[in-house]
Amino acid sequence: MSLLWSDRLIGPRAVILALAAFLLTVRLVPAQMPEHASLTGQLLVASPTMGDPRFSRTVILMVEHNHDGAFGIIINLPVEERPLASLLESLGEKNATVTGSVRIFAGGPVQPEIGFVVHSTDYRRPGTIDINGSLAVTSSREILIDISNNKGPTKSLVAFGYAGWGPGQLENEIGLGQWFVASAEPRLVFDEDRERLWDLAYSHRVQDL
Repeated sequence: MSLLWSDRLIGPRAVILALAAFLLTVRLVPAQMPEHASLTGQLLVASPTMGDPRFSRTVILMVEHNHDGAFGIIINLPVEERPLASLLESLGEKNATVTGSVRIFAGGPVQPEIGFVVHSTDYRRPGTIDINGSLAVTSSREILIDISNNKGPTKSLVAFGYAGWGPGQLENEIGLGQWFVASAEPRLVFDEDRERLWDLAYSHRVQDL
């Protein structure tokens, strides 16, 4: 697989607009969602009855959610442990001084060649997007180099791909009972056992959306 890593974060708004154009073919009806209903910075937890096998028992960190659509990264589907040097080389960056390894997650079915780092807010680069007061996301080779040199964020999660919804699509799916919402506590995002994460997030779900 050819992996890509932009020098700056690929803007969720641009991604969402592209997805929205594609999803017009399924004739989605945009929901009238007030601003306070945004799920940005929350966890989206798949229902036990989720019919789409790509999202069965997934937990998704919502990076952005507004009238244009939604964008999130799955945080409980680890794929492999990979040396940082090997990962950077696959991204076109050769650095013999890089040491250590990172756990790679499947962030979603859309554009799985594109990488993101979800991280704590003690780290920032140009292009970093704040998700909420304690979580952010960056997409650049430099953050991986900084992580390898102990200059990166205190907490981080590396994922390739993302989940995206066009206008009104996520609201429709929630209305059909396919998703629940839980608070994106940093311990859930970074620290808890990934095999237990769906159960933990589901137990913290909001009952009434």
